[in-house]
Amino acid sequence: MSRIVDLSVTIGEQTLSPPSVDQRLEMTTHTKEGKSHWQGSGVNMLLHTGSHVDFERHTVKGGETAADVSLDRVCGEAFVIDLSDGGPNFEISLSDVREQAQDLREGDIVLIRTDWTDQQWGNYPTYYEDSPYCDPEAAQWLVDNGAKAIGFDCFAEYPARLPDFEPEDFQLHKVILENDAILMQHLTNLSALPREGRVEFYGPFIKMAEAEGTPARFFAVLDS
Repeated sequence: MSRIVDLSVTIGEQTLSPPSVDQRLEMTTHTKEGKSHWQGSGVNMLLHTGSHVDFERHTVKGGETAADVSLDRVCGEAFVIDLSDGGPNFEISLSDVREQAQDLREGDIVLIRTDWTDQQWGNYPTYYEDSPYCDPEAAQWLVDNGAKAIGFDCFAEYPARLPDFEPEDFQLHKVILENDAILMQHLTNLSALPREGRVEFYGPFIKMAEAEGTPARFFAVLDS
């Protein structure tokens, strides 16, 4: 027997995008009532709202988009780097990831656990402004040693919280996306995954042409 562990946040009309755009999700609902109920809804939101996947187009003009990326690049064996003792504004360093990823293999998915999303999701602006963040050198080591995708349960790019950032400041994104890897953001519930060994992970996303990022429903499958 196996069970599914949901690793995605809930989003709704109170959800804010990252500060770089600072857009609140808006939902418009249309209904018809007769002998039964019918409902259809539209959503206006930044594609980087909530649990989502980033693609090369996010930092490279003309780079690959969601419609160009196969699902095998966000599905497969994953393991957790547990940094849940870090706290607010904790820097995920090269030494942190090297210590726990010595067994990293080509094609692995790395999930970096801080528990920040579990604790602060929906608490704005604290969630974005005080989040743990990742040193680009740490991400570079992971992709150099075989990681095909890296996921964070926090707001991992430090300059993205600054109002006057420049595109070249997004070094974490560049290190991952420009090295043929995938960046997955705002995961949650990583504490439900085992601290040792690998798990079966899936990161399905919306197949949208010209999209530099799309919402995702991350989950893992564990043996009971």
